[in-house]
Amino acid sequence: MWKNGLEDYYVVKNNKKMRFGYTTGSCAAAAAYGAAAMLLGQKEIGQVDLMTPKGILLHLRLEEVKIQEDCAVCAVRKDGGDDPDTTNGMLIYARAKRSADGEHHLEGGPGVGRVTHPGLSCPVGSAAINKVPRAMILRELSRASSEWDYEGGITVTIFAPQGEEVARKTFNPRLGIQGGISILGTSGIVEPMSESALIASIQVEMKMKYQSGEEYLLVTPGNYGADYLKNHMNLPFEKNMKCSNYVGETIDMAVSLGVKGILFVAHIGKFVKVAAGIMNTHSHHADGRMEVLAASAVRAGADLPLVRAILDCNTTEEALALLNDSGMLQETMQVVLEKIQYYLDHRSYEQILLGAVLFSNTQGYLGQTRDAEELIKKIQEQGE
Repeated sequence: MWKNGLEDYYVVKNNKKMRFGYTTGSCAAAAAYGAAAMLLGQKEIGQVDLMTPKGILLHLRLEEVKIQEDCAVCAVRKDGGDDPDTTNGMLIYARAKRSADGEHHLEGGPGVGRVTHPGLSCPVGSAAINKVPRAMILRELSRASSEWDYEGGITVTIFAPQGEEVARKTFNPRLGIQGGISILGTSGIVEPMSESALIASIQVEMKMKYQSGEEYLLVTPGNYGADYLKNHMNLPFEKNMKCSNYVGETIDMAVSLGVKGILFVAHIGKFVKVAAGIMNTHSHHADGRMEVLAASAVRAGADLPLVRAILDCNTTEEALALLNDSGMLQETMQVVLEKIQYYLDHRSYEQILLGAVLFSNTQGYLGQTRDAEELIKKIQEQGE
């Protein structure tokens, strides 16, 4: 049996071991290395070792290998472990050629989606290959070049023949990503986690923090919030904990434990839903992002054409750009923040101090709720 390096990585759910897997980003990076190495060495390779950002070394089998003098192609099969995933079992291909200008280049081919709307992590018109996988792929091109003492450049094209069909089952069309899947993954590894297990892990971390003396908690929903906190806020980054999509459950736990307050640092795309009282921000649970922004814009005095344009947007970043261009961004965000504060307090029955700082990837700082400043001071004092 093929050993890919994840044999000792699993979580336990209902007394059953659930396997870890690896992302489409890891598949693309491993295939890119394989294709580049075979192009430069003109010899078939059956396996690639790939170090993931999570620090786990993968051993991935290469399939569909083809070598020509000026081109090499291979594929890596996606294995999401025991995490349900529409891309599981897909072949992610890489085609490598020498580049004319001596630089490394990354392109997206058939089955890899194209970004058609602003507001995503990739610019409009580019292939939907996210930041971390992009860096992984380019790193692997440099590794292959170094191993073969090659000083020129390589152009690698990532493609997925099943991508367009599979993408119809994802949220890509709604996000304005057309023609295929996205190449994703921030850690390179897929960790299967049930909802109840994830909530339990949040509770365990919160309890540890509270028992160590942290009465005011610094919470980010995910990686975007954590990155913003680290790079733009004067708060102890090492103290932050993640709540994923479980805003309501996090508040409930905090009240139960006796926590005195929570400051959420969150991307608008997730937290705008809280302005409608939506306390689980997962897209499968509820959306309403554009409806909340449109209603908030109406309250702020926006005209009907702008409101209709917001409702036609695919991403919050796209809607924020419209609000900014019309001079309505600040007023609309004030309405959103007031509603977020209202629903945070409603969830906790005002038993603890709650607040939020909102930002976007393109507009930056968007504002903070009424009690955020007091929470910032409490957290700073707590860290002294």
